[in-house]
Amino acid sequence: MKKIDICLSPDLIHLYDLKGQAVVVVDIFRATSCMVTAFAHGAAEILPVEDVDLCASYGAQGYLTAAERNGLTPAGFDFDNSPFSYQVDRIKGAKICVTTTNGTVALRRSVTASKVFVGAFLNISRVAEALRHWEGDALIVCAGWKGKPNLEDTLFAGALIDMLHGEFAVADDAALMAWKQYNVASNDLLTAVKNSSHVNRLLGLGIEKDIAFCLEMDRYNVLPYLVNDALRIDETI
Repeated sequence: MKKIDICLSPDLIHLYDLKGQAVVVVDIFRATSCMVTAFAHGAAEILPVEDVDLCASYGAQGYLTAAERNGLTPAGFDFDNSPFSYQVDRIKGAKICVTTTNGTVALRRSVTASKVFVGAFLNISRVAEALRHWEGDALIVCAGWKGKPNLEDTLFAGALIDMLHGEFAVADDAALMAWKQYNVASNDLLTAVKNSSHVNRLLGLGIEKDIAFCLEMDRYNVLPYLVNDALRIDETI
């Protein structure tokens, strides 16, 4: 049986062999939720980068730009890190360069995997279906927060494992813990994360609506994947 595992932070990714694996990168609050939302509203391409200045430079190449550091948006960028910012007409057909504190780091560190998908609660069933078609093992890479694990990404991992139960074997204790934690929290994810550190950071910025939105299940039927350093939509799965 195929196996599914979890990397709880990009800083731990050196412990995993990505060759032959399908990686699902997740940053629930809020990078991958924004990416899924942007594609659902017609974005053509998203280029994830780690550096703010590099991201800004793509504005001169016809890209819209988006940046986030510590929950805030530096001056001079087209978009912040809220999924509501991507529900606008100018997204349609756009190429967007994005940099965030955690999510784009996780994506860039996953590039050696055989396949890299972008996951969120917003498109979790589409991700699960892609993994069902994948012939090898899978690894969920959680963006976490500045090298540390976080609750919301771990709950997504547990939810995805729950959906794939019987088709994938749980690889180790990290995956088992995530699965068990999700089973405890599944009836009310919003309550489950209310005391988490990242939620408290976001609440301090006055963006409560982002939290509830990012926890919605299957709002969108899109599957972003990485090809040639950029994210596009996979229409084949």
